[in-house]
Amino acid sequence: MSSLSFWKPGTAAPGSSLDRLTQEQESVIPSAPSDNSLSLQSQRERLPIAKYRDKLLYCIEQYPITIVVGQTGSGKTTQLPQYLLEAGWAAAGNVIACTQPRRVAATSVAARVASEVGTVLGEEVGYTIRFEDVSDKDKTRIRYMTDGILFREALLNPLLSRYSVIMIDEAHERSLYTDLLLGILKKIRRKRPSLRIVVSSATLDAKSFHDYFCSGASPQEATIISLEGRMYPVEVAYLEAPTTDYIKTAVEVTWKINLQHVVGDILVFLTGREDIERFLEEITELIPSLPRDAPQINPVALHSGLSTEEQLKVFSPAKPNSRKVIAATNIAEASVTIDGVHFVVDCGFVKIRSYNPSSQLSSLSTVPVSLASATQRAGRAGRTSPGICYRLYPESCLASLAVATPPEITRTDMTTPILQLKSLGIDDLMKFEWISVPPAESILRALETLVAARMIGEDGRLTVMGQRVAECPIELRIARMLFSSKEFSCGEEILTIAAMIAVQDVFVIPDGAPGALAELERRKFTAEEGDHLTLLNVYNAFTRYGRSSSWCKAHALNFRAMSRAMSIRSQLSKYMMRFDLPKQSCEGDAKRLRQCLVSGYWRNVARWMADGTYRSIQNDQILHVHPTSVLFTRKPRTGWVVFHELEETKKLQIKVITEIEPDW
Repeated sequence: MSSLSFWKPGTAAPGSSLDRLTQEQESVIPSAPSDNSLSLQSQRERLPIAKYRDKLLYCIEQYPITIVVGQTGSGKTTQLPQYLLEAGWAAAGNVIACTQPRRVAATSVAARVASEVGTVLGEEVGYTIRFEDVSDKDKTRIRYMTDGILFREALLNPLLSRYSVIMIDEAHERSLYTDLLLGILKKIRRKRPSLRIVVSSATLDAKSFHDYFCSGASPQEATIISLEGRMYPVEVAYLEAPTTDYIKTAVEVTWKINLQHVVGDILVFLTGREDIERFLEEITELIPSLPRDAPQINPVALHSGLSTEEQLKVFSPAKPNSRKVIAATNIAEASVTIDGVHFVVDCGFVKIRSYNPSSQLSSLSTVPVSLASATQRAGRAGRTSPGICYRLYPESCLASLAVATPPEITRTDMTTPILQLKSLGIDDLMKFEWISVPPAESILRALETLVAARMIGEDGRLTVMGQRVAECPIELRIARMLFSSKEFSCGEEILTIAAMIAVQDVFVIPDGAPGALAELERRKFTAEEGDHLTLLNVYNAFTRYGRSSSWCKAHALNFRAMSRAMSIRSQLSKYMMRFDLPKQSCEGDAKRLRQCLVSGYWRNVARWMADGTYRSIQNDQILHVHPTSVLFTRKPRTGWVVFHELEETKKLQIKVITEIEPDW
């Protein structure tokens, strides 16, 4: 393994030893250690938030909006809803809501709080995420959910009347639906003065939230409370020179940490699923060469494509004489707290989705982290003891980093959000109180798309189809396909395709099996028309012959992903019944099915070029086929395709592709 040099300016000279560092204090006030042998009640009392219990309850009683600032791990998410429950805010059938930007946070926190309350998950404490509801309409008093779920609930119950207190957690992440919810809640507050709103943030941007809620209202509308006492000191080390391969470097650093330090789990921040899989593969290959006296390595993944069960694995403590190595996306930055992490390895990059209103295409891009994110990542190492953060870039790079990640609402396709706002009766978008105003071009393009898709009429008001699509828990283009399936008599197949593209990692390479063998298994399902019909074949085969993990393993398929697709299909089927959409089968007529795909993907069209690349119809961008596509090694017979999404790595790649006729 190559020698890696880390250093911190201020030392006499950069050294080659991994642990030759000077200390950079990210925060210096230690909190009590988490000890699994302590009772749950003792652990609750040791959290930094505990001494603020009475003050928090007083503020929530006296002020309509309470803005709580405290580092991840201070206990805001788990304890504040319990304090409200104990203080009687869930009496008389009321519910306390707590929203999260990510589903892994909603599920893991709900499980933890249910055990602290002493109830079965799904009864007094429950959660709701997209396509999964573990709560009881009559029994649940504390309900964790993603912010998108609560926003969608407002479409059916505009005053959110079942909730006495709504806590918007991780507001500093500025996710799309967090911003929209805050705007909606400001409106609801005028109609429901009794509603209490708690805005929770891990960074000190509370003043902007305070100013937002107090503008046009009394200065007494909102108050800020800061939870002091957060963390142990964290030492930060930097690479002397940039690395050309941060995954390889992350593997080397992780390996050396394991050899040099006896205790403590390692959290490795990477950009996405593919990075994580490569990292875990490379670290797993090294495990047989571990010296006898070194701790054993237990590699674990954490990203949004995993099932709830797989995501919860990261919270299980490591066995004696072993340590977890958790390879995670920025999901672990603030949304979840993993006890036992002493070391953080930060690759310095993050994958974010950006929307270009001119081309009307969204792409996933890998970009440098912001300073705020880098600080958050380092802080994960100081949760339960002093820790070390290894940044896989030179300190000189800090000067070029953005202060914070731009709010999602400024870099996203506004088509679905505007459809939902109109469904809430907000027709005049200029009068809506945005926290951050989306670009005017994004709003204009969204309105054009909605008119072209017949979701809103020339008068700017929702059509019947627009009202229905707004209620569906899927993106607009997929919903439009479901509604168009009536015209093409292919509801059965489109329903399956909609469910399959909602899950990730359908195909897997089984442990120990060569890639060629998995590829041969995959070819058994391949449809020459492309990926959408291939996914349809996979689902049909699974339901006809499989439905078991052994069958999936034999055919290089992910059993959990397939099971989730079945569950999603079942729920989408209820929407089709509700909207009186027939579930007819096209009886193998691929032409009708592909025409229906065009009704949703009409903006995502590309044509094949003689050099093997594609050109987008929207703005003539050069596109490449993603290696996972069945069309990666073949030319489409018609020369034209539709694609599901665009991903930007070193080049623009299109994923989930199907060939179409140009005259469609």
